[in-house]
Amino acid sequence: MSGGFTAVDLSRLPAPDVVEAIEFETIFDAMLADLRERDPSFDVTVESDPAYKVLQVAAYREMLLRQRINEAAKGVMLAYAIGADLDQLGALYGVERQTLSEGNPNAIPPVEPTFETDADFRRRIQLSLEGFSTAGPEGAYVFHALSADGAVLDASATSPSPGEVVVTVLSRNDNGNAPASLLDVVDATLSAEDVRPLTDHVTVQSAEIIEYAIDATLYFYAGPDREVVMRQAQEQAATYAEQQHRLGLDVTLSGLYAALHQPGVQSVELAEPAASIVVDRTQATYCTAIDLTDGGLDE
Repeated sequence: MSGGFTAVDLSRLPAPDVVEAIEFETIFDAMLADLRERDPSFDVTVESDPAYKVLQVAAYREMLLRQRINEAAKGVMLAYAIGADLDQLGALYGVERQTLSEGNPNAIPPVEPTFETDADFRRRIQLSLEGFSTAGPEGAYVFHALSADGAVLDASATSPSPGEVVVTVLSRNDNGNAPASLLDVVDATLSAEDVRPLTDHVTVQSAEIIEYAIDATLYFYAGPDREVVMRQAQEQAATYAEQQHRLGLDVTLSGLYAALHQPGVQSVELAEPAASIVVDRTQATYCTAIDLTDGGLDE
């Protein structure tokens, strides 16, 4: 394996200049000023005036048009494109969105097919450029592993010694442990002559899964319905756990506190995990349970 991971972190890119901030009042005020400049005799200042109504309609329509232009501009940018726009960008790079489940149109009710998320698809599109290389860069191994089967959620490539490459696979199913059948599919993909350099010996393995549970007591300010806040904290904790369910992503106490400390929560006592869970690029965390206790008001 040669080179390094060169993919740009799209989330760190500055907002593009072509996408402008749009405010109705700004557009309306500019139109009103333009009208007064063209017709100095226009001095009506009440919103009920017909001219005001016409300008409001025109400003609103211009705002919609500018927003559509913003959306069209974003639709051709990898960092912002979603849905069908992202599919078109993928086609430009020769990458198709993966089908995770075919669904069942004959079922009652019909079961719709499940496709790769925009975030996962965007990552593969970005990695596809490295996939063209046969020199064995890390990004190429990761791209081909992710593209081998829709059941691959994440992959990493490490080189413990010269000529030795270890590709680690995290499965979408269950806790992420990759079955032998999936590892065989990935291994076959990486063994193709146009993928693996002759000098590399590739080993494909499953990720080591580090399981943990979230156990916390939440104390509240007086005010909002505590059940609603508890539900929000539960959802945010689940979202954080899912986001960190990737190779090499730690589960930190600060991240858990941030997820649990929703508006209305005064303090959080976190019983589990007792410390941040640090993993390497061959490991992934998996949350087995989230148990939140209502500790009542903390006054």
